[in-house]
Amino acid sequence: MVKYSKEPDNDKKSCKARGTDLKVHFKNTRETAHALRTLPLGKVKRYLEHVLALKQAIPFRRFCCGVGRTTQRKNRHSNGQGRWPVKSAKFIQDLLKNAESNDKVKGLNVDSLYISRIQVNRAQKQRPTYRAHRRINPYMSSPSHTELILFEKEEPVKKEPEAQLATS
Repeated sequence: MVKYSKEPDNDKKSCKARGTDLKVHFKNTRETAHALRTLPLGKVKRYLEHVLALKQAIPFRRFCCGVGRTTQRKNRHSNGQGRWPVKSAKFIQDLLKNAESNDKVKGLNVDSLYISRIQVNRAQKQRPTYRAHRRINPYMSSPSHTELILFEKEEPVKKEPEAQLATS
């Protein structure tokens, strides 16, 4: 049994997915996840496809030192700094497919799903690469643990007209 950092309020209206990415840098995955928060599932899929096609950039807000400016960031109200983290986008797409398959098992409506929680944590660094004559390369990868919770939006209850409320 895997423990998530936060459990959803209504387990019947939500689906979860979790994964560890060893090949992608933590910072890129964190910025990609931060850009996708609270978006509907359809918009998230389209946005990630545009990132993979290099049509839209992911805004870099926290880890933005040395990140160049791009005009593709103007429409997302950011400082103009952005990149196209293709590996991170593919990894999050795979997580979304996993969560969507969990959603189909529960019988939820795919069109009304949105990301209620997405969290990226640092994972343990891997071992350095060893070289000849007892030398060690200083490079160590920065993997990440990512968890994702999709929630089904509830339809708002319609309010009755005031005239009927006053007569009853």
